[in-house]
Amino acid sequence: MSQRINEDAIGFFEIDKDITLRRMVLRNPRPKATVLFLHGFPETLYAWKDISLALAEDYEAHAFDWPGYGLSSRPTVDRFFYAPKDYAHILHQYIAKAGIDTSKLTIYATDIGALPALLLAVEKPDIARTIIVGDFAPFNRPQYMYESLQNLKAGPAMDQVRASLNKNRDEILANTFTRGLPKEAQFEVSQEFKDDMYRQWSQGAMTTADAFSHYYSHFTRDQDHFESQLPLLKTPVKVIWGEKDLYIKNEMGAELAQRIGAEFALLPGIGHFPHLQNPKLTIDEVRASFG
Repeated sequence: MSQRINEDAIGFFEIDKDITLRRMVLRNPRPKATVLFLHGFPETLYAWKDISLALAEDYEAHAFDWPGYGLSSRPTVDRFFYAPKDYAHILHQYIAKAGIDTSKLTIYATDIGALPALLLAVEKPDIARTIIVGDFAPFNRPQYMYESLQNLKAGPAMDQVRASLNKNRDEILANTFTRGLPKEAQFEVSQEFKDDMYRQWSQGAMTTADAFSHYYSHFTRDQDHFESQLPLLKTPVKVIWGEKDLYIKNEMGAELAQRIGAEFALLPGIGHFPHLQNPKLTIDEVRASFG
């Protein structure tokens, strides 16, 4: 059952004249440290609500909707590109403007949130004490990706996939989180989270699927840049991955961990959304990151 939070925990935070983020901050009067959660597609900050409530007993917990998601801004693409590099810039501005002590910060990032976190770490090695990433595509390895994701990266098919994503909103929101899992591993997300994703799918002229498509239109460029900069990645990283991830094969995570000398945790029976399928694992990972 989803727990209640104070009404003032969720509000809006201006980044610049084009971007205002909806964010959630759960404060502790004497926090041991801070955790910042970064969601993926098609999520909103509500993906992290119950996990944040559990961690708020000891830590300050932050989460926000990426531009194009939830109730955050959705500027036109002539003003904001929705690329991983652009999200990295938003992340940097958020951390700075929120006054977060980066020496006591763990960033937990999944799916589309993970590459921006690592791109930022390449530029700013002290941006966090630790970064935990998983179930994403750090490198341009289409063979490790679900077919529709491969097509989002590939020329003429891109517009067709984008149109299909928009047409099939209800099916996506109903089945994305458990697709490919056996019956015994199926799970439910909270009704509050479901309702938030449904309500916020379309805002103005841009949908969540549109923002996702724009992200992918720049994805290969930013993956290649990240791979070329790997020697500059000095921030401690842990890589976690769902063994049953249908969308991004765990070989991708194993390669990343091997190349950066990071610990790699493969989660048995878990799919693409470990934080939703088994929230306790996420809570334990965050606690462990602070020693």
